[in-house]
Amino acid sequence: MNYTISEIAVIIKAEDYKFPEKEVSVILTDSRSLTFPEETLFFALVTERNNAHRYIYDLYRKGVRHFVISDNIANKDKMPDANFLKVPDTLAALQQLATAHRNRFDIPVIGVTGSNGKTIVKEWLYQLLHEDYNMVRSPRSYNSQIGVPLSIWQMNESTELAVIEAGISQPGEMDKLEAIIKPTVGIITNIGGAHQEGFASMQEKSLEKLTLFKDSDCIIYNGDSALISDTVEKMCLGTREIAWSYKDKNGPLYIIKVTKEDENTRIRYSYLQYEGEFAIPFVGDAAVENAIHCLAVMLYLGKGPNEITKKMAKLEPVAMRLEVKEGRNNCLVINDTYNSDINSLEIALDFQVRRATAGMRRTLILSDILQSGMLPATLYRKVSQILMHKGVDRLIGIGPEISACEKSFGMDAEFYLTTDSFLNSGAAERFNNELILIKGSRDFHFEQISEALELKQHETILEVNLDALIDNFNFYRQKLKPETKIICMVKAFGYGAGSYEVAKSLQDRGCDYLAVAVADEGAELRKAGITMPIMVMNPEMNSFRTLFGYSLEPEIYSFKLLKAFSKEAEQLGIMHYPVHIKIDSGMHRLGFTFEDMPLLVNELSAMPSIRARSVFSHFAGSDETRFDDFSLRQIAIFKDCARIIQNVTPFPVMRHILNTAGISRFTDEQMEGVRLGLGLYGISPIGNEPGLRNVSTLKTTILQIKELDADQTVGYSRKGVLSRKSRIAALPIGYADGVDRHLGNGKGYVIINGRQAPYVGNICMDVCMVDVTDIDCQEGDKVEIFGDQLSVCVLAKWLDTIPYEILTSVSSRVKRVYYRE
Repeated sequence: MNYTISEIAVIIKAEDYKFPEKEVSVILTDSRSLTFPEETLFFALVTERNNAHRYIYDLYRKGVRHFVISDNIANKDKMPDANFLKVPDTLAALQQLATAHRNRFDIPVIGVTGSNGKTIVKEWLYQLLHEDYNMVRSPRSYNSQIGVPLSIWQMNESTELAVIEAGISQPGEMDKLEAIIKPTVGIITNIGGAHQEGFASMQEKSLEKLTLFKDSDCIIYNGDSALISDTVEKMCLGTREIAWSYKDKNGPLYIIKVTKEDENTRIRYSYLQYEGEFAIPFVGDAAVENAIHCLAVMLYLGKGPNEITKKMAKLEPVAMRLEVKEGRNNCLVINDTYNSDINSLEIALDFQVRRATAGMRRTLILSDILQSGMLPATLYRKVSQILMHKGVDRLIGIGPEISACEKSFGMDAEFYLTTDSFLNSGAAERFNNELILIKGSRDFHFEQISEALELKQHETILEVNLDALIDNFNFYRQKLKPETKIICMVKAFGYGAGSYEVAKSLQDRGCDYLAVAVADEGAELRKAGITMPIMVMNPEMNSFRTLFGYSLEPEIYSFKLLKAFSKEAEQLGIMHYPVHIKIDSGMHRLGFTFEDMPLLVNELSAMPSIRARSVFSHFAGSDETRFDDFSLRQIAIFKDCARIIQNVTPFPVMRHILNTAGISRFTDEQMEGVRLGLGLYGISPIGNEPGLRNVSTLKTTILQIKELDADQTVGYSRKGVLSRKSRIAALPIGYADGVDRHLGNGKGYVIINGRQAPYVGNICMDVCMVDVTDIDCQEGDKVEIFGDQLSVCVLAKWLDTIPYEILTSVSSRVKRVYYRE
């Protein structure tokens, strides 16, 4: 839907705009996601760490002409035909516009909130209802103060039903979302511990979440939850309640019986005096609850029992994450079949753009986009425009509708009527050095394409959660002043997680510097397309040409290295090359001492070829309170050294001594920069810090299960002696993959189906064995070596080592799978 600038200005109470009759249809809050500049209105949001006003001139040069601002604008005189709508608060203005947009629609709007299951319920409702309604739903997890307005903005003249997800982390947030969403039907899935740090009690959180439904016609919830039931009663909502229950036979929706079978669950229910039954192809308790919430919505909307039974049986798993996997023939495969609509396509293409590397062709495999509410010709013309704006090099279209519109695509493209015809054509064998985004509607079963393109390796993988990585980055960033620079450590292959994907994610999120151990690590990042500054912590004498060739900034820790590097720079005619001066303030590993300062500043003053970009030092024990006096002495020595260097340097010199532990424990000493290492990967060196998330999960599968009698032995040297009749599972992972040999013989365990399975016998090179006698499992089941259920810190404690060693020991032969939630 289009709005004129004058209409928007009235809604958000803006000032200083011109060209009032110009129209916009696209709302943009992330400058990197620009698609249709001429139709875009950019909201320059201001956060604790970022001010989007800085991106306005760049967007103007790319064709954007309409901006909502709250600050004064640099280069304003260079943007004569720009519309600047000035408001006190750009986020509030975005929410006001979304609220006004929502008020234009008199349709059912389902609001979904809760601690877990929101996204599953939202997606299942789409699966169940999209054939009956032209639907809009929140893309991915767009449930925040920014995400909800963007979700609402998708509603247009053809929308008949909307499902909007809402999430909060602080008191007072839900009132704002309620005004935007105005749900006619509300679902609260559950109340759990997520984001509890923002609330004084679980009841306070429950009250906050239920605020979303204060004016709804109906609210759906688990009536057996005492917390939710009590909160609903206290709020006196005055709305119709569908409080489903396993216990209350007189309630509106009584769940008579739940029967779990091998691969599905049968649910019998009673609703307003009649009974029904359906089956879902899932057996987990969470899936059953999610399905009952969806059942209540369908009943409320008047769907009959036969229709419900038919559609529930077709529910499919929701791919909760966007995965990046290594493909065949030097390809990377981005698998995103989570949503298939034009909005989610743009989101996925943005992700592809940010993962692109020099020389790698960008390819999109796209199915028909179903139930778009647009005529196919109009839809695929718009898709074609999006692909051109996003720089897609090649399209492979699959489906009768997109194939019929092939003339809409003025690019390298080929089309197939079905997934099978594509796979049978041999086209999957011809991909080479391509970044391939797979985006398909469920009906097309694009998982077959992903399987065909993926590089086959053994079944042990390291899953890396890129969203958790960014959450951890933001966790520490919020402790710092906005102007403090963050240097993120991606040495040692990104602490085992894979330096390129980690670096790419950090570059996207505004990290200031990366740090690697040696020059070759930095060079590989440059080759992969990383453009941000990179510090090399341990440069070698034979690496100078690599440093210069790839614009890598070395740490300088000795006079020998200083003179050699300066001499090389002079011979190449280089002036003011940035270097980072290492101070030994008490660690006594590498660096210049306080006594070295007179000679050091004389040398630096006489070396025009180099420039001290930063001066830094390293704590010996910032993670332990018993060393605090020593740490404070280190800080004092470091400051004295840094002051001496700055006094003879005409340029500002960045100071940084805080590591991850220091950021939390000595925050006031952040100076101009900090170095973030282990905490970035979800591990606090000072103990539990609520809010950090695990990033890396090492997984494998059960290869084989054997039934063995008591007194038999397992493994080399017959070390695994059985004391009872046992079931022993062999796992395709060993010490060559990163499982320490000292974990054998019952010293540790793995997690299988939520249960602990102890190691039996010695760890072998490629295989290890665990006892699964008391665990309901079978061959092919997933096994967690460490991760969300078994912290790497626990393994480190078993082995009397540190988490760094566990993470960096994961072999390069273990496939890394990167994903976003």
